[in-house]
Amino acid sequence: MIWFDSYYFILVLPTVIFALVAQGIVKSAYRKYSTVPTSRGLTGKIVAEEILHQAGIFDVPVEITGGELSDHYDPTGRVLRLSASVFNGNSVAAIGVAAHECGHAIQHRDGYMPLSIRNAIIPATRIGSNLSIPLILIGVVIGRLSSQGMASELSYYVIMGGIALFALSVVFQLVTLPVEFNASRRALQILGNGMYLTNEELSGARKVLVAAALTYVAALAQALANLLRLILIYGGGRRRD
Repeated sequence: MIWFDSYYFILVLPTVIFALVAQGIVKSAYRKYSTVPTSRGLTGKIVAEEILHQAGIFDVPVEITGGELSDHYDPTGRVLRLSASVFNGNSVAAIGVAAHECGHAIQHRDGYMPLSIRNAIIPATRIGSNLSIPLILIGVVIGRLSSQGMASELSYYVIMGGIALFALSVVFQLVTLPVEFNASRRALQILGNGMYLTNEELSGARKVLVAAALTYVAALAQALANLLRLILIYGGGRRRD
């Protein structure tokens, strides 16, 4: 019942399809512009270091990391990690992604509020993502064991606790949107000064970053759909005398 029901097909499945389409779009854009070299020929590592230093950030090293599209800024360790194709690459896509991650480091330096909120709720979000579904299942089992009295009340509150924990993931995705959009805006402003990309190359970098932003919109839509589904299924389950 928790996996497939009418609400899943009405609410969740469209967002799953949206997420798959978004992932396809970002991979397609990245593949296309990862084969387009920039006129200056600088690697993502060099561009990232230059952007950070120009912003007065000298204590954030730029490191290489495994995987594809695994680029990220680690605010805890204050490290900017780039995948090999970005770290060593001199393509339009590589420079766009490197600049985007620098945008996060600059956000951190500036104390950008949405980033601070996201960093603060990460531990709670991880706990919620691990415990929410197990709690809901436990609540369902308790409710099946007894349909009345204290067991019914306990079932309701356990399920609501699970849904509340799941809601933390929705809050996380909601806060992530302005963080990612703002990092891309900062990146495009920096790249738009003509030091790293021509106008034509900048257009390609913008397409890569816009495509990447679409995946975050899809993630929020999927989280909201799942939360609404859980509320519709279990929200009215409390026994009323």
